[in-house]
Amino acid sequence: MRDRLIRLIYERAFKYSEEPIFKLVSGRMSNYYFNCKMVTLNPEGMYLIGNIVFDMIKDMKVKGIGGLTLGADPIADAVAYTSYLKEKPIEAFVVRKSAKSHGTMQWIEGDVKAGDGIVIVDDVITTGKSTIEAITRAKEAGLEIVKVIALVDRQEGGYENIAEALKDIKADYKLIESVVTRDDVMALYKSK
Repeated sequence: MRDRLIRLIYERAFKYSEEPIFKLVSGRMSNYYFNCKMVTLNPEGMYLIGNIVFDMIKDMKVKGIGGLTLGADPIADAVAYTSYLKEKPIEAFVVRKSAKSHGTMQWIEGDVKAGDGIVIVDDVITTGKSTIEAITRAKEAGLEIVKVIALVDRQEGGYENIAEALKDIKADYKLIESVVTRDDVMALYKSK
C-alpha cells in the first residue's frame, strides 16, 4: 500500500522545476511542491491513507485523530472511517485556524475532551508551523498527544521544530513519524 501511495503522490501531488518557482507558505521559493489534496481527496488516496495511518496507530490508546484544517481534515476522516470498518473506532476532530466566533467559541471541533489520547496529522511538513499550531491548541484543550504523523515530510527541518514543541511530552516510542518522505518521491522522480 505504501508503494502505491508514493506513486499516487508522485503522479498527482508532486510538481518539480529546475528553477525555484513554487512559493511555500513560509514565503520561501522551492523547486518542488506537494499539493497533497490531490491525493487526500482522491478515493484511492483516502483508502490507502486511511489504512496505512490506521495501521500506524491501531495499537495505541487513541480517542481521536486530527489537526489544523484543511490539510489534516481528509486524512483524519479517512482514518476515522477505516477505524470504524476495522471495529476500532477513532474520532476525527478539526483544529480551527481561529476560534469559533459564536456559540462555544472553540478552537477544536469533534468528540474529544481533556485527557483523551490523540494523534495530530498534517498533509505536508516543511517548517512544521501548521502542525505546531495544532499541537499548541491540543495542549491548551488538555488533550494528550500520543503521536504526530505527516503524510509527506519535505525533510527541511520541520521534524526538529515539532520535536521542540513536544519537548515537554515524555514518550517511550517514536512520537513523530511520516508516511512518505521527499526522498521517497525524489527516488521515483529520478528513476523516470
